[in-house]
Amino acid sequence: METVPEDNATWIQGLIEDFLRSPENSLANADKDPAFASALVGFAGGEDPLFEEMKKDIGPFYLTPLEAFKKVYPESEVKAEDLTVISWILPHIKKTRLDNRKEGTYPSERWARGKKFGMQVGARLQKHVVEALGRAGYRAMAPVAPSHWSEERSEKYGYASTWSERHAAYAAGLGTFGLCDGLITPVGKAMRCGSIVAEIALPRTKRPYESHTAYCLFFAGGSCGLCIPRCPVGAITKEGHNKEKCRSHVDGECMDHAKSHYGLETNVCGLCQTGVPCESGVPVKKTGRRERP
Repeated sequence: METVPEDNATWIQGLIEDFLRSPENSLANADKDPAFASALVGFAGGEDPLFEEMKKDIGPFYLTPLEAFKKVYPESEVKAEDLTVISWILPHIKKTRLDNRKEGTYPSERWARGKKFGMQVGARLQKHVVEALGRAGYRAMAPVAPSHWSEERSEKYGYASTWSERHAAYAAGLGTFGLCDGLITPVGKAMRCGSIVAEIALPRTKRPYESHTAYCLFFAGGSCGLCIPRCPVGAITKEGHNKEKCRSHVDGECMDHAKSHYGLETNVCGLCQTGVPCESGVPVKKTGRRERP
């Protein structure tokens, strides 16, 4: 069994950062670029009532942390308060963001690589953290592992699933949702996120917001809406995000474009995540500036 520092939060942050500094974090391109920059990490309690609220809002298929944990440990007598949802934000590197800003109909090659290979990086990172926790004597699991996760249909929201990485990040104090449904975080909306559920005591990250749309300028007073013209198929309006239109474009023309132009099998767009004030930080209402460049 591994010996870990008394400060488990710092240890876990280090596990994630060490992984991101390794060759595992790769866009698999000629420039040998990493897929992601330094991560943000947050912790939510398995007993947080927000997870039950999400389940009621999204649908009965949506898993609480305890329900997810018991997918792997069905005989466990663990209680919700014994569990922590460890969530992280992986921001795309600047070159990826800059490339995608220039596009108006289809994603750039770097962005497409960020989806295809970024998903692989994310899956390896989850495995890395789960295994490290296991070696240290802590049981853990990834709710989005293929054997536990499934796509579902929500009566209220349409396309949904048994676990949402963005919602886990919201619960862990890492960001709020924008008009296009993207998660706006202190390192922006141009990112990917991941999480695991672990039987470990960790300090709960305080949510520095009261509303699930607190970081979006549009909801703060209608002063933005720049993601609306960024969508090439009109899937974003002042009424919100049309998942059907978005998915049709992403799974159809965008996927065909990525395959024919970049040789990549991936369904991706992401234009609404770049070229907007929340691309790389949380917009400040009075100035429109971001927290970080």
